[in-house]
Amino acid sequence: MQATQTFPTELLLKAQDVRVAFLDVDGVFTDGGLYLDGQGESIKRFHTLDGMGLQLLKEAGVTVVVITGRDSAPLRHRLNALGLERAFFGIKDKCVVAEQVLKELGLEWGQAAAMGDDWPDLPMMLRSAMSCAPPGAHTEVLAVAHHVTRAAAGHGALREFCDVLLIAKGDYVRQLRIWSQV
Repeated sequence: MQATQTFPTELLLKAQDVRVAFLDVDGVFTDGGLYLDGQGESIKRFHTLDGMGLQLLKEAGVTVVVITGRDSAPLRHRLNALGLERAFFGIKDKCVVAEQVLKELGLEWGQAAAMGDDWPDLPMMLRSAMSCAPPGAHTEVLAVAHHVTRAAAGHGALREFCDVLLIAKGDYVRQLRIWSQV
């Protein structure tokens, strides 16, 4: 099976050495809306395409790190279901946490990618080799992103980010062929 998805060569070159992906949650994993039930508890909607993309990234050897300013039981449940062990909640200065993770992994910013949608994500995005934003991100974030996804946040934008990294790493077609075996 041949891949039909393509991205610009200069974007793929930026992403080819990525070994860690830093991700925001609200406005990346989700549509950015804050949904509350009658008791004020948070309700989150996640897209299955995004979950599959994260699984494929893990298979390709990319460490996925979630750094979010908020915390909720639904988010923790979803991350646990995806087997994402590196998650940091209630973080105001995301870049400090990202730098600690890089040090722990023995990596540098040139081996990192980041996806975010608002100002708290800018420091990580500006330092990363490849940065990405969904189309509904804040104007300043869109201005610095190397790639703005076609898909909206919470509707496959995160999967598109994963696909860029998989193609850049040369692992997309290999995994596509495994999954498409009849």
